[in-house]
Amino acid sequence: PLHRRRQPRLVYLIGKTGTGKSSLLKTIYGDLPLQGGSAWVAGFPLHEITWKKTPYLRRKLGIVFQDFQLLMDRSVEANLEFVLRATGTSDQALIQIKIDEALRRVGLATKGFKMPYELSGGEQQRVVIARAIINDPEIIIADEPTGNLDPETSNDIMLLLRHLNEEFKTAVLMATHNYNILEKWPSKTLRCINGKLQVELPESISS
Repeated sequence: PLHRRRQPRLVYLIGKTGTGKSSLLKTIYGDLPLQGGSAWVAGFPLHEITWKKTPYLRRKLGIVFQDFQLLMDRSVEANLEFVLRATGTSDQALIQIKIDEALRRVGLATKGFKMPYELSGGEQQRVVIARAIINDPEIIIADEPTGNLDPETSNDIMLLLRHLNEEFKTAVLMATHNYNILEKWPSKTLRCINGKLQVELPESISS
């Protein structure tokens, strides 16, 4: 399991393009139906979940996209407020508390008034992570979160994800093609092969 009572895991998901990584992630957060068998995510049965229940599943998950998907016509704070209101938070004082805490966690406490296009790529990805954690999810699902970033910025994003995993007890499932990350920060790794998963041993990851 990704999530344990004592210490949630950081798990990598690797595999060649077209082997099913993105489909697996979309199935986990309810964007695609489970094709067979049974599976549970954050207490929800994916094999029988209905579209009405899917929003409640997603409140337990924080999703980090490679291409950010920020609202470019709104400030950083407004992007986060949009998520909170969309998921049922209406108290303005509570909204501000949650926004301030999320930005503090990702190191952007003074950037809330900025527009996304005024930020660097690394800062934009931090906003995406703030958006993902603002409802205190059980699991962060990160789809190639360093794919569009330079090595130094990728390093910073990995340190942030590890910090969230270790200090705030948030499980992380991260799809990546960057094997340097796996070598620098080894953790449990799953490989997608023709739509199936296998656990990888450290010495076989780069092969």
